[in-house]
Amino acid sequence: MIAAVQEQEAGNRGRQSAPVGPKYNVLHRTTFQYGAPVQDSINSLHLEPRTFPFQKTLMSTVRVLPATRLQKYSDLFENTTHYFEIHRPHERLEIESRFRIVNLPLEIPGEAREACMDYYEDSEVRETTWAYLQDSRYVSKHPEIWRQAIDLTEDLPKVFDRASRIMEWVHDHFTYEAGSTHVSTHLEEAFAGRRGVCQDFTHVMIGLCRAIDLPARYASGYLYNGPRDKLVGAQASHAWPEIYLPEVGWVGFDPTNNCLADERFIKVAVGRDYDDVAPIKGTYHGTAQCRLSVTVEVEKI
Repeated sequence: MIAAVQEQEAGNRGRQSAPVGPKYNVLHRTTFQYGAPVQDSINSLHLEPRTFPFQKTLMSTVRVLPATRLQKYSDLFENTTHYFEIHRPHERLEIESRFRIVNLPLEIPGEAREACMDYYEDSEVRETTWAYLQDSRYVSKHPEIWRQAIDLTEDLPKVFDRASRIMEWVHDHFTYEAGSTHVSTHLEEAFAGRRGVCQDFTHVMIGLCRAIDLPARYASGYLYNGPRDKLVGAQASHAWPEIYLPEVGWVGFDPTNNCLADERFIKVAVGRDYDDVAPIKGTYHGTAQCRLSVTVEVEKI
C-alpha cells in the first residue's frame, strides 16, 4: 500500500521554496578490500537524500569503483535508491557519496504540541501512518516493551509529551557503548541489555512508541557536531526515530542525544527500521576475508 507510506508534508510545502538555514557538505566513503578476488557483487544504496520538509538537497553524486552502471529509483518509502552489479572479478570495492543540503529551522506549532491521541483516528492520518504501527524486522511489540511504554505515558494525553517522555527515558536508562551490539541486533536484545548505539536507541524508542499506537519510523543520516556541541553520533552515520505530528508531519526525536532532530540533523532515508534504510546492502561470491573502512565528513558551509 504505497499511499500508506508516502511522505506527508502537511503545511511545510510552502517553506521549501525559500530555504534559509545552515548548509552542509557531506562525504561518505566506504571501501571493501577483499582477501582474494570476488565477483557477482550486487548492491543497493541509500546514500543520496531526497528533499524533505525542513531539508532541501542542492546537489548529490554517487560514485562506484570498479566503474559500473548505476540504476536510480525511488523505493516504497520514496527514498532515493541506487542499484548496481559488478560481475567481473575485483579485489576492492569503493562506494562514495557526496552531497550538499540546506536545512530550515525546525518549527513545531502549538497545535502539534497540544494534539492528543485521538488525532490518529482520522482516516487519512491512519492511512499515512499504518505501516509505522506494525511489527517490522528489528522492531516488535514485546509484552515487556508494551508494559514499559504504558508505565511511562499513561498520565500523558498529548502526543508530543508522550514522545518526549519516551525519548528521555531511553536516553537516561541506556548506555551508549560502541561494539556492544551489531548491525542485526533486534530491539528485544537491546532492550534487555540496556546498551547499544544510535541504531539500538532508535529501535527501542520506535518499539515503545508503536506499543502505545504512536506512529514511529526510522530515519538515517548524519549529524553535524559544531565546535561547541557535544552530540553523540557526529562524524559517522546516525539514526533517530520520527513521530508523526499534526500540521508538521514527521518530526525527529533523538534519544541518543535527548533532543529534537533540528537543523543539525541531515536526513537521507526513512523506513520502518534499519533494514529499510541501510546505507549499503549487498551480496557477492568469493572469500569471506574483507577489510572494511568507512569515512564520513560533515562540513558546515
